[in-house]
Amino acid sequence: MAKKPRKMTAEDRRTIERIMRYIKKYIHLVVLSIIFAAITVVLTLYIPVLTGDAVDTIVGKGEVDWIHLFGTLKLMCILIVLTALSQWLMNHINNVVTFRVVEDIRTKAFNHIEVLPVSYLDKHPAGDLTSRIIADIDQFSQGLLMGFTQLFTGVLTILGTLAFMFSIEPRITVLVIVLTPLSFVVASLIAKTTYSLFRRQSESRGEITAFTEEMLGNLKVVKAFSHEEKAEAQFERINATLSEYSFKATFVSSLVNPSTRCINAIVYAAVGVSGAVLAIHALVTVGELVSFLSYANQYTKPFNEISGVVTELQNAIASATRVFEIIDEKPLAPDAEGAAVLGADEELEGKVDIEHLWFSYDKSKELLTDINIHVKPGETVAIVGPTGCGKSTLINLLMRFYEPDKGSIRVDGHDNREVTRESLRNNFGMVLQETWLKSTTIRRNISYGKPDATMEEVIAAAKKAHCDGFIRRLPQGYDTVLSEDGGSLSQGQKQLLCIARLMLRLPPMLILDEATSSIDTRTELHIQQAFDQMMEGRTTFIVAHRLSTIRNADLILVLKDGNIIEQGRHEELLARGGFYSTLYNSQFAAS
Repeated sequence: MAKKPRKMTAEDRRTIERIMRYIKKYIHLVVLSIIFAAITVVLTLYIPVLTGDAVDTIVGKGEVDWIHLFGTLKLMCILIVLTALSQWLMNHINNVVTFRVVEDIRTKAFNHIEVLPVSYLDKHPAGDLTSRIIADIDQFSQGLLMGFTQLFTGVLTILGTLAFMFSIEPRITVLVIVLTPLSFVVASLIAKTTYSLFRRQSESRGEITAFTEEMLGNLKVVKAFSHEEKAEAQFERINATLSEYSFKATFVSSLVNPSTRCINAIVYAAVGVSGAVLAIHALVTVGELVSFLSYANQYTKPFNEISGVVTELQNAIASATRVFEIIDEKPLAPDAEGAAVLGADEELEGKVDIEHLWFSYDKSKELLTDINIHVKPGETVAIVGPTGCGKSTLINLLMRFYEPDKGSIRVDGHDNREVTRESLRNNFGMVLQETWLKSTTIRRNISYGKPDATMEEVIAAAKKAHCDGFIRRLPQGYDTVLSEDGGSLSQGQKQLLCIARLMLRLPPMLILDEATSSIDTRTELHIQQAFDQMMEGRTTFIVAHRLSTIRNADLILVLKDGNIIEQGRHEELLARGGFYSTLYNSQFAAS
């Protein structure tokens, strides 16, 4: 049973309208392109007239009007050069418009990702977002460029050809017009089925990009757990799906051109036969018949091009829709009107009060329930507990990566939601277990939070973080360019660079989330000394699994199942013999 042709949906129309709004910015260039397209078409269509005229100057053997013939050929050469120049200018303008529109959309999409909430980024694979920003927009640009380059000239060629054919012989022109709908019907029946296939192709392409990025980014883990065969099987499954959709989309779209060419051949044959009959009865000249056959060929050619353009535009719309889905995502709620700038009037003390805090990622399952914490300025607070108890979630809420469902977090008496996010985060310094480094020099990585730092300040911070030694042993020292995510540096070395980054720019409050998890014990002792100096007078939150690093904390919060089940100093919690004591003793059972 034949598949029902897909009709343009309201979503498609909205996508086209949005594309047109981006194009509207360059309407002056579009108009100029149309003008050059019209010049190209008119000159191209006038050449067959001259060709027919040249044929008619050759009456017979020894009966050639050489003066008229050479004059006609000279004019044809001039028009051919002007046509080529006009076409080049049209194509150049089309390229400019296309790539400026693509640049605007890609910039808009990337900038929008920057303001999307962390919750969205947590739920969508980075590979899929990368595929939309790069592959889908590239696919969209190809369709848009074909639309500009071939659609304008195709439509103008059809209209211009009809006008010239009417001026030569109206009866044959009517025959051509009567046969034309066959080409439209065949093209539309095939082209309408391609959109859903191209949409699925784009989605599968995004899925395979995300999977490939995930596997390559964690290749050592894959090898360590002998997961290669399963990864290969999963890749083959995704790849097979992509191949299936790509084959179907390509196969169906490839039917358009030969089908329309078949119809066009019928039209050309009809013109040839009917024109020959009229020429026999001296109703048209041989030159006019030659011109008419040339027009018949030129008339049918745009239908082939337009059918290809329609297919590409279907693909472009499918790709653009995926990009616009990102742009349409609800951005992070802006700062409250009149939000205060934390630390603008006076230096921040670092007092933190968390009252009746409730939060969950999945609203059907509670995570943090009725959390109450009061931290004095300069205190060190350690957060411990089993995996998944909500330690990192509490840090995310402190930094306003997520908003609490209920309750409040106050810094120096200011509700987090009533101050600007930028000022709040500028007053926190973070070192996480997961390191992040840019593809740039070591110096720029360390000075990421303080771009105007001098070289002396960078070196001083590196020495405090005990990474100056290995940096100087690198080929270009501090000017060594790191590849993506640190390249050949060990995990411990990358973490030391992140610690140096924090030591260069010390804000009033610190967050250390397993900050020394990848560092050897000897270096950790030195780092801990530097941390002790750094934490002096600063409110510090430490997330730790190694409980030996938090014995000197002013307050230890023990989380379990989203609740604070114990809190106090190290000695107090040990003396109680509760959950903390069990955790601590389990780590030091041998001693």
